[in-house]
Amino acid sequence: MTPPGPVGDRFRRFRERLAAEGGDQPQVSDEGPHTATGAALAGRAEATSGGDHPNDRGTAGGNGVASSRRSAGRRGRRRGGGEELRVPEAEFTSYYGRPVLKGPVWKWDIAAYLFTGGLAAGSSLLAAGGQLTGRPALRRAGRVTALAAVSASAVFLVKDLGRPARFHHMLRVAKLTSPMSVGTWILTAYGPAAGVAAIAEAAGVLPRHGLLGLAGRALPPIGHAAGLIAAGTAPALATYTGVLLADTAVPSWHEAYPELPVIFAGSALASGAGVGLLAAPPAQAGPARRMAVAGAALELYGAHRVETRLGLLSEPYRLGRPGGMLRAGRLLTVGGVAGALLGRRSRVVGALSGTALLAASVLTRFGIFYGGVASARDPRYTVVPQRERVDARRTGMDLPSDRAVPPTV
Repeated sequence: MTPPGPVGDRFRRFRERLAAEGGDQPQVSDEGPHTATGAALAGRAEATSGGDHPNDRGTAGGNGVASSRRSAGRRGRRRGGGEELRVPEAEFTSYYGRPVLKGPVWKWDIAAYLFTGGLAAGSSLLAAGGQLTGRPALRRAGRVTALAAVSASAVFLVKDLGRPARFHHMLRVAKLTSPMSVGTWILTAYGPAAGVAAIAEAAGVLPRHGLLGLAGRALPPIGHAAGLIAAGTAPALATYTGVLLADTAVPSWHEAYPELPVIFAGSALASGAGVGLLAAPPAQAGPARRMAVAGAALELYGAHRVETRLGLLSEPYRLGRPGGMLRAGRLLTVGGVAGALLGRRSRVVGALSGTALLAASVLTRFGIFYGGVASARDPRYTVVPQRERVDARRTGMDLPSDRAVPPTV
């Protein structure tokens, strides 16, 4: 049998000494050397062994005392007067740094589509006003501008869709609960009517005899009917884009669903009035001035509402580039209306006022568009309103809130 090694001899002598002392010492706890008794026994074992083995001092005595001191230090920091630890403030981040919402993939061409659609609608209303009140300059300017604007809208829309056939495919169904489907049918009804009304303005340059003369005599009544059809469709064309934006999950668009159609309707009227002030002499610009006042009132009211009513979701419309665009649009709108009312007899002042109203309409549409895009990129505009709605429901149902102040550690 192999004789026991030095370590085995020391352990045996240590055990025999403990037995000789009568077993009056307390038993070693299961907690091992992390307690005070374990540290004392470890120290006694080191003294008995004589400490002539270098590993004994590192294992039996050193680790136990050091562990005991570390445990006591941790307990002291927890129970003593140290600094209290709190749960850190929540950061509005998402998994792997990706946004909470998938932002809109639309680019600037859709913002331009919003403007050209409103311009076409306002111009058709201007043309109808000139037609019904006997102002040929207003009628002509409104019809030609409406055709140009709706053609530009078709270009921007097809550019966003990627293929013209996709617009045709949307005409296979008519879904009243889908703003996109309703808008497709509105454009389908408005476009041909606006085109026929604009073509009818060419009747005066056609010869008086032959087939062309017959067409020249038939075009004016057809153009009048088409102009009224286009004007009847214009309010839906001007406002459906606001409903389309509000139907998305973009926070600042979705919560502004009552105001966006109002803003877009006012912007359409203001842009149509701008066309009339630019193209018509002051003696025929009366309907354009009245349209400018009505459009400015609607636009300023809606813009004020979205910047004050939505709480946190109003910030994207007040800050950064969208806020600057909307503020500049308001200033130009006020200046354009003031010039239209005060400069009734000046063609130059009327032209400047019309230019200001058109620029204001562009800035308003782009400001609303980029404000919604900014709200989709920041998780705060999605998370905070959701928590507020949950808390409101809990308060109404007398349920405990899950957003209490975090306890101290």
